[in-house]
Amino acid sequence: MLYRYGTDKNGKLVKKAVVYTKSEHLIPHANIDPDALQIINRLRDADYTAYIVGGAVRDLIIGNKPKDFDIVTDATPSKIKKIFRNSRIIGRRFRLVHVVFGEKIFEVSTFRSICDGSVGNAFGTIEEDVQRRDFTLNALYYDPVQEQVIDYVGGMKDIKKHVLRPVIPVDKIFIEDPVRMLRAIKYSATTHAKMSRSLRRKIIASSALLSQVSPSRLTEEMLKILNNSHASEIIAEALKCDLYMYLQPSATALIYESRAFERKYMQSIKMLDQLNQLESDARLGKKMVFMIQDFVASLTDWNGEVEGKSSVSELYAKTWTECRNFVLPMNPVRRELEYAVKAALQAQGVTIKLTEKERPKDKPKKKDKEKNAAEKPKTKSKGKKKPKK
Repeated sequence: MLYRYGTDKNGKLVKKAVVYTKSEHLIPHANIDPDALQIINRLRDADYTAYIVGGAVRDLIIGNKPKDFDIVTDATPSKIKKIFRNSRIIGRRFRLVHVVFGEKIFEVSTFRSICDGSVGNAFGTIEEDVQRRDFTLNALYYDPVQEQVIDYVGGMKDIKKHVLRPVIPVDKIFIEDPVRMLRAIKYSATTHAKMSRSLRRKIIASSALLSQVSPSRLTEEMLKILNNSHASEIIAEALKCDLYMYLQPSATALIYESRAFERKYMQSIKMLDQLNQLESDARLGKKMVFMIQDFVASLTDWNGEVEGKSSVSELYAKTWTECRNFVLPMNPVRRELEYAVKAALQAQGVTIKLTEKERPKDKPKKKDKEKNAAEKPKTKSKGKKKPKK
């Protein structure tokens, strides 16, 4: 075990970070995306520092296959852009760079300062950048050249102990960004890291902060859940922590109202887990079926509707509208919701073969069209679907 030293405000030499070598962290070099390694090497050739950071390091340590490889560096976005012709600067407030290799997108960010808290935009040092990370298990920096993990906050020990511990003080972490509550329950479910009672109580007490989050960000988080093979565990935890009512208020209301609906709903989500394990790249509409099928089943007496020879187009139009409202504030791509509604209706014995003219007449507003276009999936690194972040 090695150590990284620095000086305190009085100029005294102090231990800053623990450095884990290959024999200690056991990350196989073959598991590093070669394009991510190329980005780091090119940044270093230009005399910049660069590391793999965040969830990729966590996943490499616990033996999971990373969905993406985020990179952090001391190079500014404009400098990164000059080094990589296959890149683009994104973001207005928080600028970073996407480096593109074919269908893969790598997010390259600059070390951030804590002068404006954990959501400021000033550039800083690695010592400051680590203090902006949400939880210790996401605050590790991996040097794939030296094959070393740099740990400023005890994240390696927390991973080994299966503990979820925040880096940012609990009186600030969720106020500065309420979405961190959703990330906390996701990390707890996917890494089996236990939340302390105090952290859980803080999440429950702060749950109403999610009401301030935009529908686009809530949609993004809901899509991540639907694409996760631990979706049922995440949703169960979200219900316990009073968070799911902000992601899916209609479903939550029905769950609170009826134990029978809750059982059916959670059984359906467990089936989604199985789909994600067997077919992780299945289309979104196929996954959304598990969100809406129990709701659709409860809408009417479908046997009576079929026997009564109700108009298929009318049934579809009404059901589509009901389901559109049911999944709010989530705003999925229209064709994916259409796919899910048709599949749910077919499960009730209603065969759907609609022409364009038979589709619901209400057209999405201009903002919805722009959002749907922005949410067309892009692959970020190894198979990650990027509705945007």
